Amino acid sequence: MTHEEIKRHRVESVLKEIIPEALATLDDERINSLVVTDVVCSKGRSDAKVYLEPSFLSEKEQNDALRQLRTVAGYIQTHCKQSEGWFKAPRLTFEFDQQLEKATRIEALFDQIAKRKSKNDEETDDES
Repeated sequence: MTHEEIKRHRVESVLKEIIPEALATLDDERINSLVVTDVVCSKGRSDAKVYLEPSFLSEKEQNDALRQLRTVAGYIQTHCKQSEGWFKAPRLTFEFDQQLEKATRIEALFDQIAKRKSKNDEETDDES
């Protein structure tokens, strides 16, 4: 791992802790309780993508939350910059993390495959 990658991972880790603190200070109930699942910084650390947990929100609520987050992104950047004493903070973009949903669908498919396989194995055993 290069020195730059170490710095980038350190910034991602710090942002993962600070962004929920900044969100908690906001008065908007739609976004102050959102859970940050991951933060991925660009190579130069000038941009960061913040992934949020979508499990308790409908699609309309997610869109409303993203719209509101775009509005307060500057405040959150300033909060991060001031709390860490940075000269500048990465420009933040927010999106909901769909990985958990994808993993759940994949698990369901594997379960279906396993059930079909066991059913087929039972049928071949009965024929013997």
